[in-house]
Amino acid sequence: MEIIGAKVYTEKGIFEERSVCTADGLIAEASPDEVIIDGAGCYLIPGVIDIHFHGWMGHAFCDGSVEAIEAMARYEASRGVTAMIPATMTLGREKLLHICRTAAAYSAEKGAALCGIYLEGPFVSQERLGAQNSDYIRTPGVGFFRELQEASGQMIRLLAIAPELPGAEKLIRELKDEVVLSVAHTAADYEQAMWAFQNGVHHVTHLYNAMSGLNHRAPGVVGAAADTSSVDVELICDGIHVHPAIVRQTFRMFGDDRIILISDSMEATGMPDGDYMLGGQRVVRKGRRATLTDGTIAGSAMDLMDCLRIAVLNMGIPLESAVKCATVNPAKSVGIFDRYGSITIGKAADLLLLREEDLRLEKVILRGETLPA
Repeated sequence: MEIIGAKVYTEKGIFEERSVCTADGLIAEASPDEVIIDGAGCYLIPGVIDIHFHGWMGHAFCDGSVEAIEAMARYEASRGVTAMIPATMTLGREKLLHICRTAAAYSAEKGAALCGIYLEGPFVSQERLGAQNSDYIRTPGVGFFRELQEASGQMIRLLAIAPELPGAEKLIRELKDEVVLSVAHTAADYEQAMWAFQNGVHHVTHLYNAMSGLNHRAPGVVGAAADTSSVDVELICDGIHVHPAIVRQTFRMFGDDRIILISDSMEATGMPDGDYMLGGQRVVRKGRRATLTDGTIAGSAMDLMDCLRIAVLNMGIPLESAVKCATVNPAKSVGIFDRYGSITIGKAADLLLLREEDLRLEKVILRGETLPA
């Protein structure tokens, strides 16, 4: 396959008009066949990578079934998400073990590639629960993490941790080289967050949400992350979780090298308004907003391509920056940039054609195959 006429997002982080070839599911120097796709009037970008989401189309990762993972993978791919890392919730031991074992058993080749697991909970703060379930919070424990990691077949790539909790310091010291640690659902102040960042934590889960705000006298996690160049931060640009002005200020504070766009989507995504579940708790979707019955925001009801589009068209983020934050940065953050995240010879031929005028998906190419419209 050869794609011609499109403005291609290159490894330099800019768009250039050139052709891109694929062969045997990979980006290639030349195409072995005569299939030509005309990309005129479109941008060609790598497939986007969602490293933090919970569900889609009535299915959730925490359902703990191969069928749910497969359904989410197919739907993700149809929406331009070609590699995924679904997240757990704060649940009981047996449920988490079952979810991990199910992910390890998943081997389907259709849809977005399953590239790992995000263990979001149970090592979270009672004070900053968000939509996590307080019944299943646990004291941070290295042994429990390793039990889950073994059950998953070493698939856990991200682990959420509230660094102020008893046991967190020991966990950070022991696991910093085994998994990407992420400050999350935390009441940590600036000093506590800085200790974590100086001792092996290099990630922040959904910046601004489920943590203290950025205050001129109490800069908290946000201020500590901004002060630490080795820390990447997740950002939800659905227009619900973070105000557009703050999104713009975040890009100025952190730059587009350190921001990772995520969806944090849950099972109501792609579904009509109504009642759904997240981590065993009832969630009400109304329009673009998903909340617990008490009004707490409970994940997102939008996919990552929608978030990218909103960031560019409604929030004023440059397209080049938004694409980088949804492709290159997530791939680097979880250690899969050797296979995904850029249009580079030898990497997976996961490609999206977006219409120039509105960034709508024109075509999805997954591992070198064009998906049905």
